[in-house]
Amino acid sequence: MKQAKNNKQKKEATSLWSSIDWPTIFIYVVLLALGWMSVCGASYDFDQAAGILDFSTRSGMQIVWIGSSLILAFLILMIDDRVIESLSYIIYICFLGLLFATPFLAHEIKGSMSWIKIGNFSVQPAEFAKFGVALCLAKVMSTYGFDVRKWRDFVICVALIVVPMGLIVMQKETGSALVYSAFFLMLYREGMPGSILFVAIAAVVYFVVGVRYADTPLWGIEQMSLGHGLVMLLIQVFTIGLAIVLGGKEQGARNKRMDLGKILLYTLAIDAAAILFARYVYPCNAVWAMVVACGALALYLLYLSLRDRAISYCLISLFTLGSMVFYYSTDFVLNRVLEAHQQTRIQVLLGLKDDPRGVGYNVIQAKIAIGSGGLEGKGFLNGTQTKLKYVPEQDTDFIFCTVGEEEGFIGCAIVLLLFLSLILRLLHLAERQPYTFGRVYGYCVLSIFLFHVFINVGMVLGLTPVIGIPLPFFSYGGSSLWGFTILLFIFLRIDAGAGRLQR
Repeated sequence: MKQAKNNKQKKEATSLWSSIDWPTIFIYVVLLALGWMSVCGASYDFDQAAGILDFSTRSGMQIVWIGSSLILAFLILMIDDRVIESLSYIIYICFLGLLFATPFLAHEIKGSMSWIKIGNFSVQPAEFAKFGVALCLAKVMSTYGFDVRKWRDFVICVALIVVPMGLIVMQKETGSALVYSAFFLMLYREGMPGSILFVAIAAVVYFVVGVRYADTPLWGIEQMSLGHGLVMLLIQVFTIGLAIVLGGKEQGARNKRMDLGKILLYTLAIDAAAILFARYVYPCNAVWAMVVACGALALYLLYLSLRDRAISYCLISLFTLGSMVFYYSTDFVLNRVLEAHQQTRIQVLLGLKDDPRGVGYNVIQAKIAIGSGGLEGKGFLNGTQTKLKYVPEQDTDFIFCTVGEEEGFIGCAIVLLLFLSLILRLLHLAERQPYTFGRVYGYCVLSIFLFHVFINVGMVLGLTPVIGIPLPFFSYGGSSLWGFTILLFIFLRIDAGAGRLQR
């Protein structure tokens, strides 16, 4: 009896290890190795007596974090995936409590109240809470009858994401909070209407265009703002476009599309006439005619909704009005809600302000470091910009500039291809999950990694705002490395459990 039990346990262990996705683990180990080399390059000082393997240096400590991460990964693989799933709600609630308590327990680091000191080390709970949110979302969405296309279920998912985001904002960690918005990519995969994603993209476009060209005169007329006019034009085009697309399923849709197309032409003609009047007849702010036209479009769609009993037109009308409210609130948010350094970062990114010795300094020096690397780079530990400490936070948030300087374009391409391979592999694993829980969690992991890589590399290149988030497996620190390791290996354990069941 005992022998049979031992044989069964041995067989299960063998089946488990054969079900683990080793290609993903291989990519993970390679990224860890390259990340350690980058930390060495970013933190090493030729004047220091200690070598790169000395634990008193950052490169030495990173070895400790890597070693402990590998042990942590092994321990996660030893846990039954059913136990992980059963603890999803408890893990989420515990992290909510920890995030709430963090500002009261934390010590301030560079204005942030997100680090809790434990002995000689500091831990950032926001990095670990990601896997707790991902597990809870997966558990909720895998319950019987759950459908994200239902408003009630969609609101539940949004609340599960927004609550921890709010708690992290309280810690003055806006960048870390924005990472959680990546979970909406998973919701889109699970059936969230594309119109919601479109609204989010439209809001970003309104903000960027409106702020970037707010002080630029339209056609040389001082009374009219180019940004104001472009946003109103975009609202008109988006409104009619949505009405044509979403109204295509209604009865008599073809005639309605033709009517809506004519209305768009009439609206654009009114815009052009108002601008021409202000240009050649009487100088005035003709953009307000475009605002009135937007309001008229919203009222007309509301009329169509009541006449045809079509809820889609009512929602589009709300989109139009909401777009106008959002645009007119951007100035208040930019100047009254955001902190001064956040305002400056946005202004520098949009080219509205030069701050080469302030907020823009990091990005300028990062670009110089990457550009100086050329095609093949300067070689390991030979980066001059890095050694002379020109780039602040060069071993954490701006670690990618070290890759560019020491390994050149080729090294950057290899690193980005490795991340692309990891993301594509996670996509493959998520799609092959036989259960909703595994698929949802897999897409959560994929979304987090995609967001981190895109934003981190983008901010180093000056393409995205500097929000201070780490590059997975590269940036120095135990919290981020452990957080990404837990996030990834829980999914690998779930995938291995599903593969074992299918054998």
